[in-house]
Parts: sequence; structure tokens; C-alpha cells
Amino acid sequence: MFDPDLIGRTFNGADVVTVSQSSINQFAAVVGEKNTEIAPPTFSISITLDQSQKLLQDSGLDWTRVVHGDQRFEIFRPIVAGDQLICSSTIESARVMAGNEIVTVRSDLHAGSDLVVSTWSTLVVRA
Repeated sequence: MFDPDLIGRTFNGADVVTVSQSSINQFAAVVGEKNTEIAPPTFSISITLDQSQKLLQDSGLDWTRVVHGDQRFEIFRPIVAGDQLICSSTIESARVMAGNEIVTVRSDLHAGSDLVVSTWSTLVVRA
């Protein structure tokens, strides 16, 4: 059972991630994107996923029953090779619907003081 006291908790990543052209090229190849001057719109998940999982590690979620419910992105500017990004992830909400637990985590990528991308992941713990 998810611990509702964790709503609002933020995990601030300690490591700066430097985006390489190689990492953009590899991600672009997987999603079929030909233009690699900028990272594909969903590239940010390759950075934010690890942070959000660390945040939820001790949340009480039954990971054997978790399915991915939704993913959203708000892009303030494209990610490019050479960007140095730091991630923070916040548990924004948790609720129970039809016996299923639904948890939403927002992850923000910053380059210095500039917000580059926000992502929202909604996880569903099946009843």
C-alpha cells in the first residue's frame, strides 16, 4: 500500500548529467528519429526514470502489480548535446480508484536555473 505521507516529497538528484551526442543518436535510432541536432521529445525519460524510481523505492508500492498508466511532457526548450542537466522528482498525487492505486510523479530537468523539461509519469498498482 502506498504511503500517502509521501505526497509532495521531492528527491533532488545529486549528479549532473551531461548529454552526449552519442546518447542522443542512440535514443533517436531506437525511436526512428532521423534529426539528431536536438534530442527527440521523449529523450528526457532516459534521465528522469532513474530519479523517479529512487523516489518511489520505499513508497510501499507493490512493484509486481505496477503498470504504466500515462506519460506527459512539457518541453520549454529542446535538449541538445552538451547540456548539463540536473533532475528533481516530486510525488504530486496518489489516489485509489476502483481498488487501484494511482500515483503521479513529476520530474523536472534543469540546466542551471533554467527549467528545460517537465515530465509526468502515472503509475497504476492493479488491485
